[in-house]
Amino acid sequence: MAAIHSWQIGLAVVFVMLIVVASYRQNVHAYPSGGGDYEVATVNLGPRAGMTVASALLVDYVLTVAVSVSSGVQNAGAALSWVRGHEMPVAVVLVVVITAINLRGVRESGTAFAVPTYCFMAGLILMAAWGFARAAMGTLPAAPSAQFDLVPEPGYEQLAGFAFVFLLLRAFSSGCAALTGVEAISNGVPAFRKPKSRNAATTLLLMGTISVTLLMSIIMLARRTGLQYAEDPASQLMLNGQLVGEGYVQETVIGQLAHTVFDNFPLGVYAIATFTGIILILAANTAFNGFPVLASVLAKDGFVPRQLSQRGDRLAFSNGIMILSGAAILLIVIYDAQVTKLIQLYIVGVFVSFTLSQIGMIRHWNRHLAGEDDPAARGHMIRSRIINMIGAALSGTVLLVVLATKFLHGAGFAIAAMVVLYFLMAGVRRHYDAVSRELALSQDPREERALPSRVHAVVLVSKIHKPTMRALAYARAARPSYLEAITVAVDPEQTKALRREWDRRQIPVALRSLDSPYREITRPILDYVKDVRARNPRDILTVYVPEYVVGHWWEHILHNQSALRLKAALLFTPGIMVVSVPWQLASSEGQEQWFTDTTPAGRSSAGPGPELPRAGEFRG
Repeated sequence: MAAIHSWQIGLAVVFVMLIVVASYRQNVHAYPSGGGDYEVATVNLGPRAGMTVASALLVDYVLTVAVSVSSGVQNAGAALSWVRGHEMPVAVVLVVVITAINLRGVRESGTAFAVPTYCFMAGLILMAAWGFARAAMGTLPAAPSAQFDLVPEPGYEQLAGFAFVFLLLRAFSSGCAALTGVEAISNGVPAFRKPKSRNAATTLLLMGTISVTLLMSIIMLARRTGLQYAEDPASQLMLNGQLVGEGYVQETVIGQLAHTVFDNFPLGVYAIATFTGIILILAANTAFNGFPVLASVLAKDGFVPRQLSQRGDRLAFSNGIMILSGAAILLIVIYDAQVTKLIQLYIVGVFVSFTLSQIGMIRHWNRHLAGEDDPAARGHMIRSRIINMIGAALSGTVLLVVLATKFLHGAGFAIAAMVVLYFLMAGVRRHYDAVSRELALSQDPREERALPSRVHAVVLVSKIHKPTMRALAYARAARPSYLEAITVAVDPEQTKALRREWDRRQIPVALRSLDSPYREITRPILDYVKDVRARNPRDILTVYVPEYVVGHWWEHILHNQSALRLKAALLFTPGIMVVSVPWQLASSEGQEQWFTDTTPAGRSSAGPGPELPRAGEFRG
């Protein structure tokens, strides 16, 4: 029944498309900086509305990749039979390839992407024109699926009253997927040539016109050929009174139309399938441009981790690209690259951002009208506000329709993802605000310049070797108020041997031994430094940790990483300064050895200075 009214539903989608395009033309003129819906909502409605839009756009970008690539693979299956039944792994491989291209940063990609785009548009327009010409001549055959009968879904067997209206609204909400992509131009205004706003607005108008033309052409051709398409063909398509079952592979609408219109011209079928698959896969690249940029803006505003604002060595937002790729691949795997299931999640995020953006634009014009006296300028603002008011009303209505008709079919999961992202962003912002308050300087500049009363230095010693001697030399050169070395007595015999070697070398630093009845190293050291800190709260306690640096990954496995564990524990101990004193082994790159001190004990050839370690010790 919905197929019978497809042209009316298509006209309703076209009307919404035209209004949204007209509304977004106001956006790109008013906010040409490229912040898009997020900037409009944040500036005019506040940070909470901005976070809502941002969470919706982030989810929408992920779904754009998953839906576009999956749909591209399904369309490619019309020409490449080996793709059928392997859509999911092929889609995953394609996402990985697109990710690699974006991470590498391909120059002049605009021209490379424009060629298949123009070929796709020309191919569909040619197919539509030839199809209508054949229909006029009476030579247009029926679509391959015209022989099937559609079985109503449970609950829609009696298409009357509310069930009929609900079915039409559900079909309308599915058709509104054609509106996705409008927000991408609003977010990408800085990428246009000057004058940026005018070029972006012109692009919006062209995009809307082409989309409307292609949408209505496909709908009318599908009606003329009797084309049948079901969300779940195994349970909704019947042939001779029998369900087609799981073995039936349903081609996409464009694939079926290509086979019908070009039934005597196989090259046309391959061309349409190829260019449709390519353009849908390239559509995913829009998200790879938009998601990382939006994430970087959110990172600068403190709503997501700041690593997302950093560019890689090829000036790409590598972290954002990797997150987008991983999330899209996860969705493709979960939904087995089935577009009919993924599309249910898709458009809810778009219309959340549409609605809040248009409400924000209404506030924008209200604010500017309050301070504008020029009659001509006021007239322009009033007309723009009326357009945005109509856009807000329509997009809000569509959002309600989508929520009502698709919530149980998958839109609920998209909403849940947006809610989770919203609270995560709010938590990240609270963390950054708390850290900023805690690190802020006080109003009295003398407090920050106050020096500690003394510096108590501790050198950790496990055995007497070159890293230990370097740490001792460095600690003594820092001239602390008090310096001592501590070791943990895990093995009494080894501790006695350490003391004998310590005395034999006449190291002029007191060595303290800490008991460890359970042969643990970290806990006794932590207890000792905490005790020193408690007894002298105004002193600075500095712990020098000698360690050696290996050059190969497999060498790390061969060492117990005790220095790393100690540093990690000490960093979380208040009032403790941790100093790593590395010794680079020969396997490490950039090795710089300290020279051996051969001057008399306690004297330096460099002239007056702090007393240095004795012969055989190493210093900087």
